Amino acid sequence: MSSIRKHSRALLVAVCCVVAGATVSAITSAGAATSGSSSHRAAQHVKTRRGGLRRLMRAVQGTAVVRTADGFANVSFERGKVDSVNGQQLTIAEGTRTATYKTVTVTVPASAVVRDNRQKATLSDVKPGQRVLVVTAPKHTYVIARTPKSG
Repeated sequence: MSSIRKHSRALLVAVCCVVAGATVSAITSAGAATSGSSSHRAAQHVKTRRGGLRRLMRAVQGTAVVRTADGFANVSFERGKVDSVNGQQLTIAEGTRTATYKTVTVTVPASAVVRDNRQKATLSDVKPGQRVLVVTAPKHTYVIARTPKSG
């Protein structure tokens, strides 16, 4: 059984926690900022909530605290375009296809699970220009790379 499948529940819990936090934030900010009729407020609330979830799905960097059998642990992720791979160092331009947030260098442990275009790979198989997601969990690190579609 692959490590990703084995720890999918922890990753799912982390993503759900981030989504729940963003939803609560969007709801409270929409409730505090609205004025006018109740139907207008309801329409604004739905619009704000959807926008918040869409923004969350485009997140390029984040950290979540998840419950584990031993207590609590941090799960973090970085997403962006690979600038370079040097040994166990992965330099990522965090951001979207059109905008860069910042450039970070991540040290990837030798025990990391690396997938390149859905195939088992090593860190040296990851090439500059590929889109990458690095998830650092308490016991494992996952590197998921893909070659962007041209066009």
